[in-house]
Amino acid sequence: MLPWLLPILGFLIGSIPFGLLIAKAKGVDIRQHGSGNIGATNVLRVIGKGPGIFCLILDLLKGFIPVFIATNLLRFGTDEAGIPLAVISGLTEALPAEKQLFVQTIHILTGIASILGHNYSPWIGFKGGKGIATSAGVLIPLMPIAIPILILIWIITLRLIHYVSGASIVAAIALPLLTAWGSYHHGKFADGTWNKPLLAFAIFASVMAVWRHRSNIIRIKNGTEDRVLTGEKST
Repeated sequence: MLPWLLPILGFLIGSIPFGLLIAKAKGVDIRQHGSGNIGATNVLRVIGKGPGIFCLILDLLKGFIPVFIATNLLRFGTDEAGIPLAVISGLTEALPAEKQLFVQTIHILTGIASILGHNYSPWIGFKGGKGIATSAGVLIPLMPIAIPILILIWIITLRLIHYVSGASIVAAIALPLLTAWGSYHHGKFADGTWNKPLLAFAIFASVMAVWRHRSNIIRIKNGTEDRVLTGEKST
C-alpha cells in the first residue's frame, strides 16, 4: 500500500490553498478580487509583491515536496523480496523494465495528484489555482534541467507579449516538446529506455495549464487581460 499512499499525500499537500490563506491574513478574500484566482500572480497583484513571492514559493513546494519524498522512498532498487519499495542507498542493480515502469509511474502519479490538489482543492469547493508553480515544483526532482530552460522561455515570452498568463501558456506548451527532445537527444528513444510516464506527465501538465488559462486566453483575445504588474489593459 505504501506506493499508493504517495499520490494521496501529493493531493493533500497540493490542496492547501496558500494563496487564499495568505490573502485572508491580510483581511482579503482573494477570490473576490483581480482574476479571482488563488495563485501567486493574483496574490501579487492584489496583496503585493512580498505576499505574492511568498505564495509562489509555497505553491512550488506543494509540488516539490511530495515528489521529492516519492523519488527518495521509491528508488530504482529492490529490497530482499525484490520489491522496489524500501529506502535503499547506493544500489546499482538494474530493475526489470516492468518494475522501472512501476516506480516511474508512482513518481508521476504523485506529481499529477499534487497539481490536481492545487487546481481542484476540496477545501474551497474543488476550485483552485492554475498549477504553473506547482507543476514547476513537481519538475524539479523529476527533470531539473528543464526548469531553467522553461524559465528562460517564460521570461522571453513575457518580454515580448507582456502577459503573465500568455508566458505561462507558452512555457507549458514547451514542456512536452522539451521532454521529448531530451529523450531523443540522449538516445533514449533509439534504445527504448525513455521515461514514458514522464512524457505522459509533461503532456498532462501542458494540457491542464492551457485548460486552466482558457479564461485568460479569452481576455487576451478581447483585449481585457491585465498586463504584467501594471494593471494596464491591452489596446
